[in-house]
Amino acid sequence: MSQDFLEFVTDVNEKGEGIVKIQLMGGPEVMPSAQQIDAVKRGIIDIQYGPATYHLGSAPEIDAFVGATVSPEEARENGGFELMQTILQDRLGVRMLSMAQAGLEFYVWTVDKPKIKEDGSVDLNGMRLRSQPIYQSFFEGMGAVPVSVGVPDVYTGLERGTFDGIGWPIAGVTDFSWDKYLKYRIDPGFFNSDLIIVINPESYADLSGEARAVIDQAALEYERDSRQRLAELTAETDKKVRDAGIEVITLEGSTATDYLDGAFGSAWARLKASDSTHYDELRAAFYPSDAE
Repeated sequence: MSQDFLEFVTDVNEKGEGIVKIQLMGGPEVMPSAQQIDAVKRGIIDIQYGPATYHLGSAPEIDAFVGATVSPEEARENGGFELMQTILQDRLGVRMLSMAQAGLEFYVWTVDKPKIKEDGSVDLNGMRLRSQPIYQSFFEGMGAVPVSVGVPDVYTGLERGTFDGIGWPIAGVTDFSWDKYLKYRIDPGFFNSDLIIVINPESYADLSGEARAVIDQAALEYERDSRQRLAELTAETDKKVRDAGIEVITLEGSTATDYLDGAFGSAWARLKASDSTHYDELRAAFYPSDAE
């Protein structure tokens, strides 16, 4: 994902030659991921790319990204993008430029074959699954036991049997060699990408109109192109893991519907519990198939 972000940087620097230039400083090795957006707010850095859900505590509305079933284009057309842009500026003090890698779905991957109930649904009761905050409540609702482990420690955790599986997208599983231990995947995928690009509002305002136009256009194109690249990478990795012998357990009919309702419902329930005044608007914009 970070490598893909370089496409945005390169695009801005090429189109903005002599007008505006992005100097890439690095990632977590330069500044801890959870502190980066605050650094943008304070003007220490100008632009940041990464998961918005690090900041759910300050902006619970970020769950709308996670529970989205619309594309960025649809979100821009129906007002959802502009609404979220306003919320993030109010809550976090940053201006959102782009929703990145849309369509990034998460899956449950397991070491051993999960039990299948008589109705065809999957039984995760008691299974220890490496988790992160965005799907912890979903896992708990399925009876699984969420285990909090950093990405660098997942391989060791699988090797030692610390947990029975993980939640993760298709893209990236082979990069970390986790497929050495993970032998089963439950389909369909759930949730959506929470990756965004933000900029310091004052830095943005201080740019010339021409420079802002370059950045805005690059951000718009990155939304479209990053999604396409992700789709291609996902298809390639899916074929690779299937060819390597990973068994895909595909839920169908009502069991698939219930599974997805449990996943997406957990994100929207968490947002509703936050008492956000924007809940209804966000749900209508980002989850219109079941808007209240």
